[in-house]
Amino acid sequence: MIVRTTEEITGTDRDVKDPLGNWVSKRIVLGGDGVGFSFHETTINAGSVNNFHYANHIEAVWLVEGTGTLLDKGTGKTYPLAPGTMYLLNEHDDHQVTADTQMRMLCVFNPPVVGTEVHDENGVYPLVTVPTGKHSVDA
Repeated sequence: MIVRTTEEITGTDRDVKDPLGNWVSKRIVLGGDGVGFSFHETTINAGSVNNFHYANHIEAVWLVEGTGTLLDKGTGKTYPLAPGTMYLLNEHDDHQVTADTQMRMLCVFNPPVVGTEVHDENGVYPLVTVPTGKHSVDA
């Protein structure tokens, strides 16, 4: 059993900050935990515009706090974002998230993120894998 709190993750290598200062991702479950997905709490700052494209991952996002807009860059369609909204990037959708207010989201990635990934110039995470059977050690 793995039990973690966001408090214990804060300030560690699992507390990943956007170099531009637009968001923070607390990586609660990572690939090294060996469960087949990763789970993150992401906070996006009010007024920021963020381009993401997970070409190597499927991501499900559930917005639990704040408001904004989701733009599907492939179709040009926009969606309002508010607490209780879920969006699934099931076709590796290139997208943009604009935060009207601070937004807090719970995100699941498959395949799992291992924690070392950074967005490239197109908003893409590289596919990084952890050898099968490797599990992280809880403190």
